[in-house]
Amino acid sequence: MTAIGLIDCNNYYVSCERAFDASLVGVPVIVASNNDGCAIARSQEAKVLGVKMGDPVHLIRDRLTRHGVRVLSSNYTLYGDMQRRVLAAVDAFASEIEIYSIDECFVDLTPFETRDLTAHVNGMRDQVRRWTTIPTCVGIGPTKTLAKLANAAAKKNPLFDGVADLRDPVIRAFVLDRFPVGDVWGIGRATAAKLAALGVATAGQLRDLQMKQARGLGTVVLERLVAELQGVAAAAVEAVEPQRRGMAVTRSFGTPVNDLDTLMGAVSQYAMRGGEKLRSHGLVAGQLTVFFHTNKHRRDLPQYQASRRISLYPMTADSFELIAAARRGVETAWRDGHASTKAGIMLDDLVAAELRPRTLFEGDGDRRERLMTAIDAVNGRYGKFTMVPGSQGFKRDWRARADSMSPAWTTRLAEVPVINASR
Repeated sequence: MTAIGLIDCNNYYVSCERAFDASLVGVPVIVASNNDGCAIARSQEAKVLGVKMGDPVHLIRDRLTRHGVRVLSSNYTLYGDMQRRVLAAVDAFASEIEIYSIDECFVDLTPFETRDLTAHVNGMRDQVRRWTTIPTCVGIGPTKTLAKLANAAAKKNPLFDGVADLRDPVIRAFVLDRFPVGDVWGIGRATAAKLAALGVATAGQLRDLQMKQARGLGTVVLERLVAELQGVAAAAVEAVEPQRRGMAVTRSFGTPVNDLDTLMGAVSQYAMRGGEKLRSHGLVAGQLTVFFHTNKHRRDLPQYQASRRISLYPMTADSFELIAAARRGVETAWRDGHASTKAGIMLDDLVAAELRPRTLFEGDGDRRERLMTAIDAVNGRYGKFTMVPGSQGFKRDWRARADSMSPAWTTRLAEVPVINASR
């Protein structure tokens, strides 16, 4: 029988922060989104206090202060590097790993199923804890959907002690018959409403749905989901990350942007970063969309939102070409008298660089590729924004607020923790 596991880091962003700051352990903590806007991660103590995912920090500030909740700015550089360490700890316990999100990954446990898999994955959890201090839960099942569901059971039900194995039909039935259908991986709000109208309220009832009825209700996607709940795998763990269809770089500004030059600097940075992301995935883009808008919640101020789509011909991952395209879009959409609070770029029509259609007059592409590689290498070694185009500027007063960001504990030498030992 196939054995697929899903290992999930508990309260991941908060756990990353606690790994280097012991004062955060045992106290309520939330991590805020870009611009310190909304709660995007909460410790268990903060959840008990009623802090909800997505709560705007400024609306619950009094409650946070009253209960001594620590509010931290998001530190994505730290979280990304800690993910790398988690994967390194997991590697010896799985034959294949598929990253599902920054705090979750599927692992193929099939080669180890002759062992006690509960003990095996507990060893994996112990190693992650030793290497990173991050607590985890693991769900095991014959399919990804069941592994995902098992992980939720392992996290919520103390009977499982952090590990739930749904390969056993009795345990699987016990969990599925008590699991709300709306919480099943892949069931959206609209589909849940349709299922409720048919009297399907649990994952167990969804499992027993006729395949033909499932397809008629939710197309082939729901049919595959029902099959996976029955233990029939729709897809094995993917050793190769599926190709992206699109990507975006967007940010809210720390202070409103009122002039064209400042907006151009921000958009140049986003396009530069977009090129880096394309190159890291070996892709090129055929379409770029640039957008910016005012604060839609401030009805007392003039409102304006604009976007422009630019075709990239030839298709490219060259940051300078992306910057030029984005700036052309901003120039045609700009209107005086408005204070923009957010902008970004979106890249679509992505294909593998080696498969991109060639054009007759492409110029010296190899030279530009070497330049991009050199820039990426410099910024990768010495830190982002070490080498930037002049159009990006250097002051960047529009940067998002991050008033309570933790140090770059693992990626910047000057901020590596120092321990003083005395006799």
